[in-house]
Amino acid sequence: MTNLRLMLIVCKVILVGHELETNFDGEAANLVESCGKSAVKLVTLVTRHFPGFRDHSVYKGHQVFLYKRAQIFAADLWGAFKGKGYGEFNDIGAITIFADYIVPAVLQQLGVLRYSSDLACTIEANGEIGPGSEEEVELRACSVYAVEKMRELIRKKSGKQVLSVELDLWLWSIGVQCTCLQHHRTLSIYY
Repeated sequence: MTNLRLMLIVCKVILVGHELETNFDGEAANLVESCGKSAVKLVTLVTRHFPGFRDHSVYKGHQVFLYKRAQIFAADLWGAFKGKGYGEFNDIGAITIFADYIVPAVLQQLGVLRYSSDLACTIEANGEIGPGSEEEVELRACSVYAVEKMRELIRKKSGKQVLSVELDLWLWSIGVQCTCLQHHRTLSIYY
């Protein structure tokens, strides 16, 4: 690790610590408790207080909020604490998938998403897709939409509620096991 990279990490830790000290008496637990068992409120608080979690873009004049890392924070608490204590959220079902680069590729392989020929060529050539570009926002937002539709279909066909968090973990697990999976490449702090 270079000295510059280490310095950037130290600066981020100081900023997070300062924000926790200023607004939550220096305790991440206070941040979690202040959300009142709402995953949505926790995501809102995290994105309000920590700029590195503000994963949004302007797409054709409209703000698109994806908040991957903030949602993962809530989902990780839910999973680690098995829905109890710090992980008890009454609205965990409102958390969407964590739109990144693996899930869209898996959805494309499953035939759920179809890429334009230009996008497919860029991905096959390991070309970079710019952060916040139309292609990047479409890939991520369409993945969220597709998984929500999958949830609806599962509920209709089986009568069972499946959380987006659970579908995300399943799709992501498939993707990381498939070493030949070609995914989009975007240099971003958000995933």
